Amino acid sequence: MPRVALFVTCLVDQLFPQVGEAAARVLERAGCDVVFPEGQTCCGQAVFNDGFRDEARALARRHLDMFAAADAVVAPSGSCAAMVREWYPRLFRDEPAQRARAEDLAGHTYELSEYLVRVRGVADLGARFDAAVAYHPACHGLRGLGLREEPLRLLRAVRGLRLVPLGGAEECCGFGGFFSITFATLSSAMLATKLDALEASGADVVTATDASCLMHIAGGLERRRSRVRAMHLAEVLAGGAGP
Repeated sequence: MPRVALFVTCLVDQLFPQVGEAAARVLERAGCDVVFPEGQTCCGQAVFNDGFRDEARALARRHLDMFAAADAVVAPSGSCAAMVREWYPRLFRDEPAQRARAEDLAGHTYELSEYLVRVRGVADLGARFDAAVAYHPACHGLRGLGLREEPLRLLRAVRGLRLVPLGGAEECCGFGGFFSITFATLSSAMLATKLDALEASGADVVTATDASCLMHIAGGLERRRSRVRAMHLAEVLAGGAGP
């Protein structure tokens, strides 16, 4: 039985704990022994994206310490997985010992759907979710990790789920962390386009691999009083045990 360390991410830990719980259930259903290093905290992506490289390195060192012994590290977030995979080795390019640790961890850090499909070879997790669902490919997973078919394969195997096409699916929702604050007008316009597409799709639920994008989309849907709900992929795969 593979031993998997769940990197829950700070956003999930603080705001969407049900996503972390669903991810753990899904991994267990896939035959994994799931552990949760309790000292984990932010991977440093937020401060890194805003230019605070020293602070990002400090958080990265802590992350390396927390997950050094894991056979595999799995996160319900393409953006955080991409931070570890793509940027940790670059953060430590002038520190050979730390860079070696970062490269090693990057080699066995995965986003949830990526791990299930590519590593475990699992698509059908026995889930049931009776709803029309649209999938939004979050940017970091799509462009940073190359995730296209993995989430869709998992969704197609869910009993009762009707996967509906989403117009402009690969277009950004406009979140982008600090981008949505620094460029609020542009972010709002991008979000409006995404919401229009979701409401035109006939979906009951929109799902994605990242809680950050879903938080942004859910806020827009709520302000519109839309009937469409936002749910993380892990919640759908766990049988729809969401809010």
